Amino acid sequence: MSFELNAKLAARREPLPTSAEVDPVTASIIRGGMETICFEAATHLGRAASSAIINQSNERNGSIVDAHGRLAGAAIGTPHLTFVSGLTVRYGLMRKDDYDWGPGDVFLGNDPDCGGGHLPDYNVYAPVYDDAGELIMVQCLQAHQGDTGGKDPGGFTLEATDIFTEGMAFPCLKLVHRGERRRDVFDMVVRNNRFPSFAGDLAAMIGGVQHSVRLLRELVRKWGSDKVKAAINYNIEHTERRVREEVGQWPDGTYEADVFVDHDTIGSAKDIRVHVACTVSGDQLTVDLTGTDDRQHLVGVWNTFANSRGYVMTQVVAAMDPGINKNEGFFNVVDMIIPEGCIAHPPPNRPAALGSFHPACEITEAVCVALSSIVPERSAPQVYKMGMPNAVIGFDERGRMWMDQGVDSRTCDTSAVQGIDGWGSCPVSLGNLLLSQVEDAESRFPVINISREMTRDSEGAGRWRGQPGSLNVKQVLEPTTAMAWMVTSRHPLRGMCGGDDASPYSNRFKVGTPDEHKVELSANETLPVGSVIAYQYGGGGGFESPLLRDPGAVREDVLDEIVSVERARDKYGVVFTGSVEEFDLQVDAAATAARRKELRESKAA
Repeated sequence: MSFELNAKLAARREPLPTSAEVDPVTASIIRGGMETICFEAATHLGRAASSAIINQSNERNGSIVDAHGRLAGAAIGTPHLTFVSGLTVRYGLMRKDDYDWGPGDVFLGNDPDCGGGHLPDYNVYAPVYDDAGELIMVQCLQAHQGDTGGKDPGGFTLEATDIFTEGMAFPCLKLVHRGERRRDVFDMVVRNNRFPSFAGDLAAMIGGVQHSVRLLRELVRKWGSDKVKAAINYNIEHTERRVREEVGQWPDGTYEADVFVDHDTIGSAKDIRVHVACTVSGDQLTVDLTGTDDRQHLVGVWNTFANSRGYVMTQVVAAMDPGINKNEGFFNVVDMIIPEGCIAHPPPNRPAALGSFHPACEITEAVCVALSSIVPERSAPQVYKMGMPNAVIGFDERGRMWMDQGVDSRTCDTSAVQGIDGWGSCPVSLGNLLLSQVEDAESRFPVINISREMTRDSEGAGRWRGQPGSLNVKQVLEPTTAMAWMVTSRHPLRGMCGGDDASPYSNRFKVGTPDEHKVELSANETLPVGSVIAYQYGGGGGFESPLLRDPGAVREDVLDEIVSVERARDKYGVVFTGSVEEFDLQVDAAATAARRKELRESKAA
């Protein structure tokens, strides 16, 4: 559990030993089979688990790591989970003799200091051996669990100063030995989790990887171990070659960006900095986080090394041809410098649960801003900028905890890209992660959703505008505890290439009562029956100057109640005749040209 361990875990791995050769078509067929099996694993988990965050929101992903610890394949899922799972497995591989790895085994890892992300992201994985007993690959299923057994329900403790406050950390724990569940271990893990559905969720993860191991063993038997190893090597080398081709087309130079978190969770510091310098040299890319905040007294803004590494890669991947296969080949081209002791690479035992929100999102955002001058057409920030959703927690008459984690319907952080306005309700970073249904949350929990309307004039203005944010108004029907960490008010999501920044977040508790108050920093409060909370989500950032937006598109935005007439004039420089109320709104071309000239001159001055 040290900086030295992180360096070993992240070190480049050699290809698998094999004398076989494989042609591109066969390699693609084998890769397709592996990816399909990953998808089956993730789908199995989504259908078998009970937690809404897994079975509705899909915060899970399947991936395959080869016997050397290289990412060999993945399902379509939550992108950052794809790039984190491998280091947990590498830790297990380093200790496989100590932990007596063998056919039929299933392991659990979530320790941030042993290659993991934050504690709630459980990685359940199983080795795949061929009939001769050779380890070929490892099937992984990683998913966000609703609790971790720490001080506070949900695993998010706002004032945590060490990892032990947040819950149970498992470096490499064997759940199944040679096909037989270790009931004592399984029961111990379940006992240290407040969620009544957790036993089923964990069992679903075990079942998913066991099913996939059977399928992968059939794939190995069909093609032969050497051919499968050759295909894995070929596909990783092909990805590396394609990534080098992409980077080789970028102009050499160093491209820098700064992005800030408003404050840590207890307000001990403001304007917490993430600095990124992306250096292109030939066909090699270096992402350097030197200059990122390293104040040791900060609370709640520590991202794990594995998470930082994964979030960097999530944004780098987005900057390249989406047709490139996602595997270890990307890591072979991208050197990462993440200084020891900064918030992106903390000392051992620092709390890390909230780091997956911030500074993780600022890391991807900074990489996006830095690369936007090289590849503006692919500058889509892979972020979700809420400090954390409003978590509403209570206990039923049998003492079982319930938690509405705030993962249901909303719009937030959905930025524009070149040629396309922000659309949908989720930022692209979430991949196929969905927002669960409001009706489902109301059937599970004693809450009622009063309003989830998009907020007019909350889009980031631009030639292509961001999607508006939404106001989430919710009432609790029982006494509950509500938790929130409010950021992205002073430092909202950045616009790209001259587009305006997104609108800020805000949050109010006990709305409509004499005790109504704005959550300025963080909150962990008891709410009485009937309390109302109102969470304003920020919109998406704009792309390029709003003065370049088609006036006709601005008119449509006004008619759709996305933009007001006043904002159209003041931000986009578009002037109308007529009115919305009379349905005769039209662009005044001459007045618009004059207004835009006035705004450009004012800006230049």
